[in-house]
Amino acid sequence: MRQFNLPDLGEGLEEAEIVGWHVNEGDHVVVDQPLLSVETDKAVVEVPSPQSGRVARLFGAKGDLVKVGAPLVEFAEGAERDTGTVVGELEPREEPLSTPQARAAEPAPARTLQVVPAIRALARKLDVDLNLVQATGPGGTITGADVERAAKSLAEAGPAEPLRGMRRAMAQRMATAHAEVARTTVSDDVDIGDWREREDVTIRLVRAIATACKAEPSLNAWYNSQAGERRLIKRIDIGIAVDTEGGLIVPVLRNVGERDARDLRAGLDRMRADAAARSIPPEELRGATITLSNFGMIGGRFANLVVVPPQVAIVGAGRIEERVMVHQGRAAVRRVLPLSLTFDHRVVTGGEAARFLVALRSDLARRA
Repeated sequence: MRQFNLPDLGEGLEEAEIVGWHVNEGDHVVVDQPLLSVETDKAVVEVPSPQSGRVARLFGAKGDLVKVGAPLVEFAEGAERDTGTVVGELEPREEPLSTPQARAAEPAPARTLQVVPAIRALARKLDVDLNLVQATGPGGTITGADVERAAKSLAEAGPAEPLRGMRRAMAQRMATAHAEVARTTVSDDVDIGDWREREDVTIRLVRAIATACKAEPSLNAWYNSQAGERRLIKRIDIGIAVDTEGGLIVPVLRNVGERDARDLRAGLDRMRADAAARSIPPEELRGATITLSNFGMIGGRFANLVVVPPQVAIVGAGRIEERVMVHQGRAAVRRVLPLSLTFDHRVVTGGEAARFLVALRSDLARRA
């Protein structure tokens, strides 16, 4: 017998969730035939067979989490040779570093609990995790009332739902980013009253970010904190935050500085359709040099956003609204777009961030 283990999916993750099997035990498969689909942090990926032969055994069922390197399929003796297939393998390209973004977050250290044995017994009886209990006793000790209060709250909240797929990876990456990045946010409003009717807001934002990156290249960069090295990136690849039912997904719109509005819109529409279908190739989720979150399409004005390493900046666009402003020396009702720029202050200076924001506002304020 010969085993095929879950390969490196090219996502920097340690595990994946089985979505479904495409073969059964006893089936004969050929090289590169899909064996199963697994869910990574951002997409559903088909895992192809590395060889031809008869499937003797399948490991795992739908919904199981499988570690990279764990067995997936056992082939009967006499199977043809391994082709070396690796899911999500990329063509060689210039990459600056092995980044914290490409690694799952280390779990946070558990807090020290101050609880007597009788209270531990009560927690076991009521099925309460003491790590979820807010202590109110002297010196931070957990009391019986604390445990009972937590048990009541948990009963009202309903059953626990383990984070899987995108949401689990999002929690890990956000924890890593929050722990590492010294983030600071500057914000401003831009008068867009001179825009044409039915202006494509997202494409205007994308093109304005490209203009701002050319004016202040320090924000279109990657930072390797372990090596203490910054790398300015000439090409502008913008990660577009897309809200989906399963969680946040950030596909990358490539080389935006060299593309016209029609081409950018076609690319964005395709990305959003793929995001909704969970069919985005892994390589389209990597390599963003700066990110845009157009959360104003849903609601909100300003935001202190999360910068995900190795990037050093993210632009947020809030809800467009009409407001009374001074325009050409007179009070007038104008359309206003709130902007937030969150940056990694370890790498980006306040002056660089301000100059970027000025360039961004200037481009958005003009009539296209």
